[in-house]
Amino acid sequence: MHIPTEPIWVDDDQTLHTLCQRWAQQAAIAVDTEFMRSDTFYPIAGLIQVGDGQGCYLIDPKAISDFTPLAELWRNPKVTKVLHACSEDLEVFSVLLNALPQPLFDTQVAAAFAGCGYSLGYAALVRDLLAIEIPKGETRSDWLARPLSKAQTEYAALDVAHLLIVYGKLLRLLKEQGRLDWVLAECYAQVEAAAGPLDLAQAYTKVGLGWKLPPRGVAALQSLCLWREQEARACNIPRNRLLKEQPLYELARRLPDDYNGMRRIEGIPKRTLADHGDQLLGLLQVARDLPEDQLPPRMPAPLGREYGTAIKAMKAWVRERAEAVGLPPELLIRKKEYEYLVRTYAAGQIELPARLTGWRYEVIGKGLLEVASNALGGKS
Repeated sequence: MHIPTEPIWVDDDQTLHTLCQRWAQQAAIAVDTEFMRSDTFYPIAGLIQVGDGQGCYLIDPKAISDFTPLAELWRNPKVTKVLHACSEDLEVFSVLLNALPQPLFDTQVAAAFAGCGYSLGYAALVRDLLAIEIPKGETRSDWLARPLSKAQTEYAALDVAHLLIVYGKLLRLLKEQGRLDWVLAECYAQVEAAAGPLDLAQAYTKVGLGWKLPPRGVAALQSLCLWREQEARACNIPRNRLLKEQPLYELARRLPDDYNGMRRIEGIPKRTLADHGDQLLGLLQVARDLPEDQLPPRMPAPLGREYGTAIKAMKAWVRERAEAVGLPPELLIRKKEYEYLVRTYAAGQIELPARLTGWRYEVIGKGLLEVASNALGGKS
């Protein structure tokens, strides 16, 4: 496969339309993005890179007015879109195109299944598979600046120049190992998760100290977190620009009823107090006025030390299974899924986490329930 040396700049609708028609005839294309989001809630696309094996194309989102051809290509089921570590890219596409790439092949995911390493960076993967070094000198560039420097455009092009060759090598490895279907299922799940509706009302569950709050404080925390999620999106500013987690928690804990009370809480930005103080006081008042029978339950506390031995036993068993099948244990189960097993056991009926289905059920799910039950039964 030809490795192009000079990227091709795409900054008009007609050229993009023509290229998308051509790319629609290919089995796969390589894709990457460069974006900025230091001062915004949503990412701002600076570039979309596409590699087709013959050239590297840098699409300028600031110059394109009609992204319809690209969105249609992203939805085209006959063209595999190859990306590396694509979670942030998916967010860019969702905002810019209102479309997600499907079918998707994430080479970072594929590399983990193929035994190349877990959470491997793109440069490391290219080095390991192709013996090519990719410089990383432009990672902190301003991708919204125009014109971009030659160093920036070359760096951006390199992110897709080798990706289809990496894709081909990983495909062969995965087919030999009988794991291609596992990877495709994992990539499909990534896109489904990115496309799924967000339950903003559950944002409060991510506040680390929330478990310390009494029910009335939890009610306040629910309202405050929902407000922050909605306001950050509406104003397109980072959550922490509005209110960081610690002062948000303190508002829910103290339930101040005036501006003086809020000012005594360290970390609330003056701009937030000026613009949203009345609204925050209103939310806190609603929480104070809630009848006892309408208060939410307390949030679950962190697992006690008495479960430590049981969790270690589960992790040891998973490590053994992971080694036996040649997969990283992190690929099989997450930390929160061990916690889920413990909490369902403590509630009286141990259950497997929802993600431990399909190939994961075959690899660890069948045995993990028994291992967990035995370990938790003798937890002390």
